[in-house]
Amino acid sequence: MIFNKDTAKQTAKVLLQINAIKLSPQKPFTWASGWKSPIYCDNRIILSFPIIRNYICETMAKQIEKQYGKPDVIAGVATGAIGIGMLVAEYLDLPFIYVRPEAKGHGRKNQIEGFIEEGKNVVVVEDLISTGKSSLNAVRALKEANIHVKGMIAIFTYGFEVAEENFKKENIFLQTLGNYENLLEQALETQYITQEELKTLSDWNSNPSEWNTN
Repeated sequence: MIFNKDTAKQTAKVLLQINAIKLSPQKPFTWASGWKSPIYCDNRIILSFPIIRNYICETMAKQIEKQYGKPDVIAGVATGAIGIGMLVAEYLDLPFIYVRPEAKGHGRKNQIEGFIEEGKNVVVVEDLISTGKSSLNAVRALKEANIHVKGMIAIFTYGFEVAEENFKKENIFLQTLGNYENLLEQALETQYITQEELKTLSDWNSNPSEWNTN
């Protein structure tokens, strides 16, 4: 899992600017998993801000070419990464497909939507990495369809150890534009959070499943 510090800092800056990431140590959010969290990330908001979505798209596209070379196809993970994935594919002048969490129960019962031939190379675009399970589920679906996954690129990662372990286990290389550590640095530097709140946010990241359970 790699990232560029300057890119990570700029990504954190724009995500905080448009409230795609919200930090609320005093009034934690509840995730779908049931975890209590002082941070909530919704990168779909990026699509509503042309300058910022162009920055994210162009940065992703350039990082893909630098890290993986130009693939045959860009694959987005449904639903969060469909929009940005399609923009990246457009920027690189490549075909686009997306992968559902599971196959549809009707019609053609596709899990992979769009046209791709067996043996083609793809880079998977994701908006957010938490544990990595849903992202890697998409990777497995592509592999089962005899498609070669060169790697994955995401807008932001929480940097959980479990995610690193999951990606390592599946032998999938992950690159992200932004990450939790640099987000906190940027938030503190711009006085979005205090030193006390920084400690709370750091404590959560080290043990998110058990944080604030009392």
